[in-house]
Amino acid sequence: MKKILLQTTIPYIQDDWSIERFSTLAEILSDSSDNNGNRKFQVVSRNRDNHGNDDDSVLKRLDDSDFDQLWLFGVDVGGGITPMECEAIARFRARGGGLLTSRDHQDLGLSFYSLAGIGDAHHFHSRNPEPDPARLVVDDTETSSISYPNYHSGKNGDYQHVTVMEPIHPVMRSNVNRSGRIELLPSHPHEGANSIPPGVKFGRVIVTGSSILTGRAFNLALAFEPDGEQGRAIVDSSFHHFLDFNLDPNKGCPSFVSEPIGTGMKNNAQARADTETYFLNLAEWLS
Repeated sequence: MKKILLQTTIPYIQDDWSIERFSTLAEILSDSSDNNGNRKFQVVSRNRDNHGNDDDSVLKRLDDSDFDQLWLFGVDVGGGITPMECEAIARFRARGGGLLTSRDHQDLGLSFYSLAGIGDAHHFHSRNPEPDPARLVVDDTETSSISYPNYHSGKNGDYQHVTVMEPIHPVMRSNVNRSGRIELLPSHPHEGANSIPPGVKFGRVIVTGSSILTGRAFNLALAFEPDGEQGRAIVDSSFHHFLDFNLDPNKGCPSFVSEPIGTGMKNNAQARADTETYFLNLAEWLS
């Protein structure tokens, strides 16, 4: 059984995207079993320790833990990961640990920039912007308080049609859809940006989305293969792909969320199945 740590980069805050709002993801992973009925994954969900700027008690010793994977959700705007934690995460990957990082628009998850090997795969508003100047513009014009990168793939609670890159990566395969690939994933009005850094030979884009407002394509997920020094990693454009709220808006959201919501994820069986497949494929591949 593989052990997975689901963790946010903030301490518990009731009116924010704390780890308690990722409970459906945790349940799907925990309930997964093999053909013999044995559970595949043990899941631990937690927020950062609430100790100001102190090192997180788990992340600072992650390489000495029995975790096989870290799924890190960047809901901070800086200061969400300390230098000691970054070093421990690098050692964790060096011993073969799998890492998933997922952030969101503008400068959310800004602390990811300090992660060795994949930090510069994340593009922010104030640091490491997208290399194409034409993309340094607002995409989601419906929420004026949020700036780029903010690709509008649809309402919270709805789904988006995604484009899977060839050859199909194992994370994006589906044994149910006739196409053999995942076709639908949760949408979000302002997704973040990522790309494979120049000179990286062991990473590639595995799936893209597109803006319903401008038609711009954006990278939804990147996969990094082991390179002899670091284990496998996934860089995902928005933690909203994993939130209870985006799977079922009736489960609630922080008070600062004001955008209209949809019901596509609740009403479309394929969207729900494809999303669950995405979660499970990620856990299998990162193992």
